[in-house]
Formats: sequence, C-alpha cells, structure tokens
Amino acid sequence: MKEQRSVLVIEDERAILRLLRDVLEHENLIVFEASTGRMGLVELGSRRPDLVILDLGLPDMDGKAVLRDLRTWSQIPVLVLSARGNEEEKVASLDAGADDYLVKPFGVPELLARLRALLRRSEGPIGKGPIYRLGSVCINMVTRSVTKSDAEVHLTPVEFRLLSELLRAEGRIATQRHLLREVWGPGHESSSHYLRIYMGHLRRKLEDDPARPRYLLTETGVGCRCLCERLADPDLAV
Repeated sequence: MKEQRSVLVIEDERAILRLLRDVLEHENLIVFEASTGRMGLVELGSRRPDLVILDLGLPDMDGKAVLRDLRTWSQIPVLVLSARGNEEEKVASLDAGADDYLVKPFGVPELLARLRALLRRSEGPIGKGPIYRLGSVCINMVTRSVTKSDAEVHLTPVEFRLLSELLRAEGRIATQRHLLREVWGPGHESSSHYLRIYMGHLRRKLEDDPARPRYLLTETGVGCRCLCERLADPDLAV
C-alpha cells in the first residue's frame, strides 16, 4: 500500500486555509497548518512533510525569509502561493529556493496539477545515476553536488533542476516548452524569460567565459542543450 503523503500549508488567511485543507484532503493528502513563518519553521522541523505551500505575506516575516532558512537544511519542494504577481517577486522567490509560484486568486485544477508535478519530482533522488563532466565542472547526480576545479559550486534548487534536465538530454536539444514544464511546472510553458534568466545564472557559475559558453548553449527559438561527458563509472570522476 502506498504511503500517504503530507503537505504543510503556511498561510494566515483562514478562508484560504479552509479551501486548501478541503482540496488537499480530497486528494488523500495529510494536511498540517501554520499561520506564521516561525510556526511554519517549527512545523517543518517536527512534521517533515513531503511538500510545503507557502504564502509570502505572513504576519511575522516575509515568506522568502522562511524559504532561505529552510534551504539551509532541506530540499523539500515548496510551492509559493501569493497575491504578489509581479515578475521581480516571482524571480526573487525562485532564487530564494521556491520550486514553483502560483498567484492568487488561483484555480484549483491548476493548483493540483502543480502539486502533483512537485510530488512526482520528490518521490526519489534526482538521479540514481551518473556523474557528468563539463570541462572542469563535475556534477554528481546522486549526491546533488557540483564542483568546478575541485571547488564546490552552490546551485539553487531551481538551477540544479534546470541543469539536471539539460544533462538528461545528453547533448540533444531540450525544447523551451519541455524545460519550462519540467522545471517550473504546468502553466509556465510560455514563461520563456525564466529560462533566459536561469541559463544566465548557470553560465555565470559553470562556464569559464559566460559570454562565450562552450557547454550550456541556447538554440534560439528552439531550446537549450548541454554538451557534457557522461561518466558511466563514478570512480572515473576521482
């Protein structure tokens, strides 16, 4: 029998909380609640849910501060649910560690589609698999570690997920639509600016010359590709 999964909702609007509890319990999910950021962090540590739904406008602290704290010790998927719909706020939340962002008011079918996508991605390790090399950069998909010339490189959860999708294509073009759907979730297939921003982040962190990339390439109007070497035996990376 499949284990029942759990969601922590960090939200101070009672009407939204009631709606989310009804919807999530109908999906056979266990629901935990917190109405402040500090309470949410306590619940995260004690409950260890499978997924978090986080409001940004909490009464005691901004939701992005909750995200930054959480990301120091956990990679649990986080869906931000907020009335702040401007692009700057979305990008700032994703940079802080959010996995997806949905603007209020929202439709229940879209909310559930995004939650299902996040839960699917969290069912197991990102990769039981190979180690990739891009010149002096080494990416271990099992440990989720990235090094460049033997120095650790920190990637945000969104950056690592984008890089993972590019590596899985192993030199083939991954279309914009595919990357946007897999990295940011359903409903983001037209948000091509996300892809431009985060490809720029990866190039600055991983390429020797970000202005003239050798490994992380964009095929204008089509998608992106990563020219990488796959090491079948992890011992070869040592």
